[in-house]
This record gives sequence, C-alpha cells and structure tokens, in this order.
Amino acid sequence: MEEYSGLWVFIEQGNGNPARVSLELLGAGRTLADKLGVEVTALLIGEEVSGIAQELLYYGANRVIIADDSVAKDYRTEVYTDIIVEQALKEKPEILLIGATCIGRDLAPRIAARLNTGCTADCTELDIDNETGLMVATKPYFGRNLMADITCPYRRPQMVTVRPGIMELKAQDRERKGEPIYVDVKVKEEDTRVKVIKTVSSVPDGGSLEEADKVVAGGMGVGDAQGFETLRELAGLLGAKLGATSLPVDEGWISEDYKIGQTGKTIKPKLYIGCGVSGAIQHSAGMINSECIVAINTDPKADIFNFADYGIVGDVNTIVPALIKGLKTAKG
Repeated sequence: MEEYSGLWVFIEQGNGNPARVSLELLGAGRTLADKLGVEVTALLIGEEVSGIAQELLYYGANRVIIADDSVAKDYRTEVYTDIIVEQALKEKPEILLIGATCIGRDLAPRIAARLNTGCTADCTELDIDNETGLMVATKPYFGRNLMADITCPYRRPQMVTVRPGIMELKAQDRERKGEPIYVDVKVKEEDTRVKVIKTVSSVPDGGSLEEADKVVAGGMGVGDAQGFETLRELAGLLGAKLGATSLPVDEGWISEDYKIGQTGKTIKPKLYIGCGVSGAIQHSAGMINSECIVAINTDPKADIFNFADYGIVGDVNTIVPALIKGLKTAKG
C-alpha cells in the first residue's frame, strides 16, 4: 500500500459553480490530510471550468487536477468514471471523498467497482486512526440507533460519500496558493453510449434546499396539499425554502424534491421551522444540525420538542396564518 498517497476530493459543479458539498469536503479533507501529512487534490471535470480552480485552492486544495473538455460538459456516468479511474490508476490516491448527491451516489459505486475497492456511503464523521493511519468512516445504522466505524485496510483508495450539510464549510484562506494540473481527456463523444438531449433542473423554487439559510418544513400535521401552499406563503415572507417530511411526500401532497431526512435531503440552516412535524428519526436525521429549531405541534409530547430551541403547542393551521398576517402587517 506504500505506493498510494494523497487525498482527493471530487468536485461536483454546475454552470461553473462548485457544489457546496464539494467545498465542505475540501475542508474535511484538509483536516484528514494534515493528520496524514499529505496533499489535498481537487478533481475538477467539465467544460470551461478552469475558473473554479483558484476557489478550490482557497478552500483547502494543494492541487487541482482539471479535465476540461466538451465531452464532459454534462455529467454522464461513463465519461466521468473513465476520467477519474484513469487518473486514479496513474496517481494512486490513498483516499477519495465524494458528495452523496444524486450525481455522487451514481458515480461513487461505479468508480469503486472499476478500482476494485470499497465505498462507505452516507458517512457522518471522518477521522484518521492514529495507530493504523486508516481513515475511519462513521455512519448510522438501524435508524441512527447504532453508529458504525468502518475502515478499508486492504484496498485503495479508501472511498466514502458524505451527504451535503454534514461537514462544516470552512472559511476561505485567500493566501493559499496551489498548482493547477491539466490532463487530457481521452474519452471521445462518438464512443459514448449516452447522449444528453436536454437538462431540466429539479431544484425546487429556484434554489437549493440544502444550502438555504432558512427552511419552513411541514409534516402530516399540515393536513393536506393546501396546507403546504400556506407554508409556501410563510416561507416566501421569511425568505425561506419549503421542505417536508417523508409522509406528506408519500401522500402526494408535495413532491420528492422537498423531502428532508434519511431518504431525502440533509439541511443545516440557521433557522428551521417545523410545522406539524413530529420529530421522528427519519426526518430529524436530516435537520438535527439546524442552528435554531422552532417547532409547532398540537402534541406537547412530540419528539421534536425534545431538541427544539423554541416550541409552540398548537394547531399549525391556526398559528401559521396568524404568523403570515403578522409578517404582512410588519412589512406594511
């Protein structure tokens, strides 16, 4: 294993902007790399993406490997896998971190299979074992009732995916300097089996729920689809994004794009308002790290009151309209 060295972070990007989770992973990767005494390499793939490189250095990378080619303009599993595997076989990184986004969850297992290594999915903590030097990836099991520490001692690279919002977004260090490394893309358009005809954004309400500073989320206590329209009005007045627990999504009251929790999105806003949300683990796993949690529920024994900063016992269908009226009055 001595020939493997260095920590890599795959940089997911769209329209020339790096995904927040990739920047979070650069910070986490920087901490791990410092413990190992190795460099952090950002792996950037796309078309005309070179302008992102300097920002990646500010967030913790020592080097940026840039695969800039028209064939990589849109994400395609086979194209991105071929590029990453080729570079990994050439440079032999010890660790590879990938965001657990739709793209990351599609890409990571394909890379792991091609490199004949393991991949621990949806990790919540990353560390280095001081005795072995192995990366220790921690993830929840059985509804977060158990936490498992997983290592990969016999294969390289050690691979993990981490959900957005789990790791802290570190401040930029604008004094950092590094090295951009341009590599040739050998994949040809005529050899690809998938063609991108049209790209349709599924981001709700024109913004990313994971990156929102404020979130208004609804549970079954909202009552029906119309109740979510009322929450949408409240969210608009607060400059917040709308979210939901899993059961309203299952009922068809709101689309999958809004789901927060173990099988949905992970958020870390400054303000979270849970309306008719019970606080069950399926949902709370995705929002427990919110800075300020406000809960509105008719049941004073609801689980969400155990970890909420502020609790209001009452019917959301009475309280939310009152909040909307108050906000409108305050805004004149």
